[in-house]
Amino acid sequence: MSKDILDNLFGSRVRIKILKLLFRNYPGDFSAGELATRIQETYPAAKLEIEALAKLRLIKKTRTAKIKYSLNPNFEFFEELKALILKASPAEKNKMVAKILKLGRIKLALVSGVFLNNNGAVSDNSAADLFIVGDEINKDKLRIFLKALEAEVGKEVKLSIMDKEEFDYRHGMFDRFVRVLLEGPHEKIINKLGL
Repeated sequence: MSKDILDNLFGSRVRIKILKLLFRNYPGDFSAGELATRIQETYPAAKLEIEALAKLRLIKKTRTAKIKYSLNPNFEFFEELKALILKASPAEKNKMVAKILKLGRIKLALVSGVFLNNNGAVSDNSAADLFIVGDEINKDKLRIFLKALEAEVGKEVKLSIMDKEEFDYRHGMFDRFVRVLLEGPHEKIINKLGL
């Protein structure tokens, strides 16, 4: 629901995807073509939104060998907008849960890193952004899901997958990777293991 609200408030889904990508990769700069490719939208649609955002002075053009676009930190509502854009809504999480459940027999899914919004600060030092434990995971569906998720999030998603047997073994052996994930900041969005 709130994603639709943001789409309506800001004019379009494409504009929101551009802003998410720019805020999550701040202070990086991108050409219009790079932005369109990364958010999986057509060049004309992305270019139209980029020009609208530039007219508002929320993003600025830099001329190097190519015209690049980046966020303007001097924009009056920069910090407030950053917090709003990067805040994950319950509706987005519910959608992600539904898509993950279609990948196979999923027992556990937790989000960390890029999916946790700490007052607008994005954590890049987590072991995985998305950790899935399950069996019979369809690799083709997973690849399509991950590509769409990265376009929506605006950043590469660090994914880790284990089958239930491997997870049980590593969890029982106090494996460092599993321990760091479970003890660090995270949110369990699917938990059929009772952790």
